[in-house]
Amino acid sequence: MTTLDRPSEPRPDTRDLTARRFERMRPFGGESAPRFETRGLPPGPRWPVWAQSVALLRFRHHFVPRMWRRYGDVFTVRIVPGGRPLVLFTRPEHAKEIFAGDPEVFHAGKGNAILGPIMGEHSLLLQDSSEHKRARALLMPAFNGHALRGYRGLVDEVAREEVGRWHSGDEFRSLDRMNALTLEVILRVVFGVTDENRLVELRPCVNRTVNISPAVLLGWGYPALQRFGPWKKTVANAYRLDELIYAEIRERRTAVDLDQRTDVLSRLILAGDDGDRLTDEELRDQLVTLLLAGHETTATALAWALHELGRDRAQLARAREAAHTGDDDHLEAALKEAMRLHPVIPMVVRTLMQPATVGGWDLPAGATVGPSILIAHGRADNHPDPERFDPDRFLGQNPPVNTWIPFGGGVRRCIGAGFSLMEGVAVLRQILSTYDVTAIGPDRPKVRNITSVPRRGSRIRVG
Repeated sequence: MTTLDRPSEPRPDTRDLTARRFERMRPFGGESAPRFETRGLPPGPRWPVWAQSVALLRFRHHFVPRMWRRYGDVFTVRIVPGGRPLVLFTRPEHAKEIFAGDPEVFHAGKGNAILGPIMGEHSLLLQDSSEHKRARALLMPAFNGHALRGYRGLVDEVAREEVGRWHSGDEFRSLDRMNALTLEVILRVVFGVTDENRLVELRPCVNRTVNISPAVLLGWGYPALQRFGPWKKTVANAYRLDELIYAEIRERRTAVDLDQRTDVLSRLILAGDDGDRLTDEELRDQLVTLLLAGHETTATALAWALHELGRDRAQLARAREAAHTGDDDHLEAALKEAMRLHPVIPMVVRTLMQPATVGGWDLPAGATVGPSILIAHGRADNHPDPERFDPDRFLGQNPPVNTWIPFGGGVRRCIGAGFSLMEGVAVLRQILSTYDVTAIGPDRPKVRNITSVPRRGSRIRVG
């Protein structure tokens, strides 16, 4: 038996840490949002709660536009647990109100509670108020402009290695190759893992964490399910991933060259002062958050960009010229337009801790509110001819405020937005300066978990 065949012995407290996280972070238990009133809410379907929940989680690309056409710019969907109201808003002025809302009232963490067992209570996506402010301040230096410039060389290297394995005439699902590439970026640039044995162990654990169905995701709220089938396998994988991440964190803390390393994990270990540094649990939760928020989302945006460029020869020619001449602005515009046309995340949510007025509606404490990214990106009054792929929308200008919101907005705007765009541009530059790209057949979105991906994997031919 090799060292890769034989699981490494976990430290005594690793499994306890994971078990305690599962207990504390049950999406439908523990500390909950305030109780809510049901009167005076915007209109919405009267289907059973379970049916609305399934429609929103599994069939959102049909369900949400249908509700918008039926009920107008503001509508209510009732979801598990207990028929809690989710009020979706679709106009930019609504998004502005929500993003500018008092963070003591508009809590983002509770709206993302379904991710709690995976991400952990210290996750930037799940924290609110002063805890969120502290965590964001500690993480921000790892994602400022100076730090991004330092990561660019390694991202270029990873992209070059991936594209170097391709051959003229190859046909493949670009989503699969982009997932492999962005995973490698996360593991090497964010986690800073260089040991090939640990990379071999981490890759499948990470893929199993990301590739879960909506049914398995909902299963985190029902512990009884975790003794069976896919839920049991998901829990076992979570324990193993934690073992590997905690081992990496503990070894990194003792690295003699820690202060010279430039990966995100090393920067986070050194962040803050002696009296306020991130604990092992906090580091684990932030690493998993960066992994889940920055791996599949960027890969999916890249796959859609390759799909759209591969079916429009004129746009492809412009993008390839940009790749050869170093016109990163044009490549970024193509990536942003792919993100507009094919939203990866459907909405941005906040849970009201006190009654609040949004879009002229007086809403009760306990209601969850949020702009619909699906509708905002597809409205003709926000983006003329919205079904057309047109990177010029982002060249020398930006779309109207709060009409393009893949990274959210306000004080909760995604901390990794700059990293994602930098990575995406580097990958497109490497691909398009090396190969022509042709899309093979049409594609459309399907729901994977909380994200939407190309149903056919965005198949392309390179030549």
